[in-house]
Amino acid sequence: MTDEHERMMRANQANWDARTPVHLASRFYGLGEKLDPARWFAAFEWEDHGDLAGLDVLHLQCHLGTETIAFAERGARTVGLDISEASVAAAAGIAARAGADVTYVRANVYDAVEALDGRRFDVIYTGKGALCYLPDLDRWATVVAQLLRPGGRLYIAEFHPLLNALGPKPAEGEGTELLLRHDYLGGRDAVHRNATYTYTDGPAVEGATDSYEWMHGMDEVINALTTAGLGIRRLRESDELPWPRWPQMVRTPSGWWRLPEGEPRIPLLYGLLANR
Repeated sequence: MTDEHERMMRANQANWDARTPVHLASRFYGLGEKLDPARWFAAFEWEDHGDLAGLDVLHLQCHLGTETIAFAERGARTVGLDISEASVAAAAGIAARAGADVTYVRANVYDAVEALDGRRFDVIYTGKGALCYLPDLDRWATVVAQLLRPGGRLYIAEFHPLLNALGPKPAEGEGTELLLRHDYLGGRDAVHRNATYTYTDGPAVEGATDSYEWMHGMDEVINALTTAGLGIRRLRESDELPWPRWPQMVRTPSGWWRLPEGEPRIPLLYGLLANR
């Protein structure tokens, strides 16, 4: 990773520290209501995971740990890791109030092997807005392989590159048609954002508003994993999201959201299962 990438990741760390109090108070995360970690998971994710009781599970880039707790509730020995000190502190508080036995560690994902003292895991989980904050997927996949026990598995539940390429809202004077506004494929410089508001509701972010994201196509993700020695076991593409990205989306029986009938069915989320 270059010095410039390290600078950008430090900026992201400061940005996530600044986002944390906004997210804690948001309706989006709903932490003032009854905690329901499972609502962030598609049904197919639990089918792919199978029985987790007694397994060692690591959630990389866990933010507030709203998903991390779901693994502990299924009997796993669970660890969450995140780059943001504020997020890790908040996640620990949320887990304690929920009575969930989760250990949280503050570290850059690239330093996870050292930060976790060489501990190995049966399952590593990541996604839903995680990979776009990593500049080097080859290095990330190598870290994942080092963290997995032989026979262990990685599960990625991530926003599809096509979703990331589509604009979240129309420009002034445009209709509601979904238009390509960003790269699908990676390989270019980071996308720099200076945003006072995050993807949740709530007040403006105070302090560090700069962040950097990197686009990664499906081929880049899969090739990084196979180069690191992981075998791809399953790939799913889904047209549902856990929140309404566009105002025309409709709620499904699962409680998630999809584009209405009459609009093209496109992948918005993917689930990828790989093993070491």
